[in-house]
Amino acid sequence: MPFQDRIEAGRHLAQALSSYAGQDVVVFGLPRGGVEVAAEVAKALHAPLDILLVRKIGTPMQPELAMGAVVDGGAPIVVRNPEVIFMTRTKAADFDAICKRELSEIERRRKLYVKGRAALDPAGKIAIVVDDGIATGATMRAALQATRQRNPKKLILAVPVAPPETIDSLREEVDEVVCLEMPEDFGALGFFYRDFRQLEDQDVIDLLKVAQPGPVS
Repeated sequence: MPFQDRIEAGRHLAQALSSYAGQDVVVFGLPRGGVEVAAEVAKALHAPLDILLVRKIGTPMQPELAMGAVVDGGAPIVVRNPEVIFMTRTKAADFDAICKRELSEIERRRKLYVKGRAALDPAGKIAIVVDDGIATGATMRAALQATRQRNPKKLILAVPVAPPETIDSLREEVDEVVCLEMPEDFGALGFFYRDFRQLEDQDVIDLLKVAQPGPVS
């Protein structure tokens, strides 16, 4: 059953997570669409909201082929795919150069979105990572692995919709999965929303402004 929009999806997701209300929770949304869903979860749980910026590190000859990813969150974390690095014979210097470029883009986007607010630290807290849906799971996997390295008390993946095989492949990365719809015939993510408009940068900025703030740098 399609959701009206990301706000409705976020409210349904918040209901599924209602047992965490009042606990020491931090909510992270993946821009752009995931932030609108995450904002509803954070509001319902009375929890602070932040973004997780993930940039793929593509191979030099095939930029669409991910040999890793870099994830923001205070001190950025690099997730490597050793098999792809080996298969493509990518040199360490080439990896580092591409990683540096993607880090610069992450820094630019965080400055744009949060304007100096320090990233939330999930250490010792219940971290809920939210997107508006998942297709292959590559970006989400990097986000979860990086969040896990920051030592949350519990790590939860929460999405409105994703294919069952993708969810199964991500279970090992988290302590709990909350996914409202897992259709066998997935198709495209937009099929599960009546209103799936593209969010702009300003939409993300506005959502973060009205969210419960985290610590200020």
